[in-house]
Amino acid sequence: MPPASGRVPPALTCLLATMTVLSVLAPPSVAAAVSQDQRRERAGCSNATSPPPPVDSSEVPPPGMPTPDPLPVPDEPLGGERMGECGLVAPPQAPPPPREVGAAGWIVAELGSGDVLAARNPHGRHRPASVIKILTALVAVRELEMSDTVTATRADAATEGSSVGLEPGVTYTVRQVLTGLILQSGNDAAHALARELGGRREAVRRMNELARELGATDTRAATVSGLDGPGMSTSAYDLALILRAALNDAEFAEIASTHRAELPSPPGQPPLRIASDSDVVLNYPGALFGKTGFTDDARHTRVVAAERGGHRLVAVLLRGEHRPVDMSEQAAALLDHGFRLTGQRRVGELVTRRTTTPTASAPGRTEEHPRQAAGPDEPRGLPPVVGFLGALLLAALAVLTAVVLHRRRTR
Repeated sequence: MPPASGRVPPALTCLLATMTVLSVLAPPSVAAAVSQDQRRERAGCSNATSPPPPVDSSEVPPPGMPTPDPLPVPDEPLGGERMGECGLVAPPQAPPPPREVGAAGWIVAELGSGDVLAARNPHGRHRPASVIKILTALVAVRELEMSDTVTATRADAATEGSSVGLEPGVTYTVRQVLTGLILQSGNDAAHALARELGGRREAVRRMNELARELGATDTRAATVSGLDGPGMSTSAYDLALILRAALNDAEFAEIASTHRAELPSPPGQPPLRIASDSDVVLNYPGALFGKTGFTDDARHTRVVAAERGGHRLVAVLLRGEHRPVDMSEQAAALLDHGFRLTGQRRVGELVTRRTTTPTASAPGRTEEHPRQAAGPDEPRGLPPVVGFLGALLLAALAVLTAVVLHRRRTR
């Protein structure tokens, strides 16, 4: 109890001052992140923090490994306030999107300006399936020399899932393996590139590091091929951001512009002829890029790009189904819709905060890279909220002790 004189004990004064200072110094992300989650939950946004529950055991961590926590939700939606909406995001009085586009999350944006023209739940988190190979390829393009050689192994050829047909013992250039990865979504090609990058774990680490550099805050790779794994996540917004960065890379863009190619074969056999597995690339006028994906957990995914009338657009569809029409037709319809919206008010933007830094893979050359931030695969300090609450608790304990001692002295 305070003294009868009514004077406030010095210890209590210290507590109040400490709490005031801590409240001022507390990182704004603490309250902001909570409010952002609450806003999305109140709005009925699905998958604001995590993809839908898996339908099989593909995401069960290995024995002894914990299940990854969901990626943190940024304080404010990247790309603008409307990118935090979970329903249809469109300019005022814009024509409605095509009815056949039924994907759970989609986006259409301009590659040049970065303007987002329309979207549905753009930051909703889903699994990417094979479209994550865009990120795999971009890492390989930045880290490896295109003329370096890769000799395929039996482990490459035995990789689960789609295959371009790499033959054990046959030597390919990095460019040829990347061509097989991009055109025919070869998991064997992804496995071979990961080996050249230092192994699967190292390749995945570099993929996640690059995603953070690009500002893809919804994205966490668990595999190099897109097969489902613990913590795998992305969003329509992030994939548009990643493809924009990839097509701005001259090496990637050159490979992506190749729709048909030949790869080496064992001695005495004809060359292996491959072609893009994207119907949009093969059939859509002005197509620049197309990537397909599917797993049981991710369902159907598509990332496509095309050019018309001086506008270059990217369209991303996540967690779709081949109904009411084929996913390729849905992707083409979304591109058509985007071209109709060009010139109208944008609803958001593809944001990449960049700084210029030298690259280790190309001495003497500088490239623009975004500001880096610690991510789920890197050691990092305690989250801001933990540090703040810990400091507040310590202050309260110290003051409580002082109050008890003060009361004893008063008695």
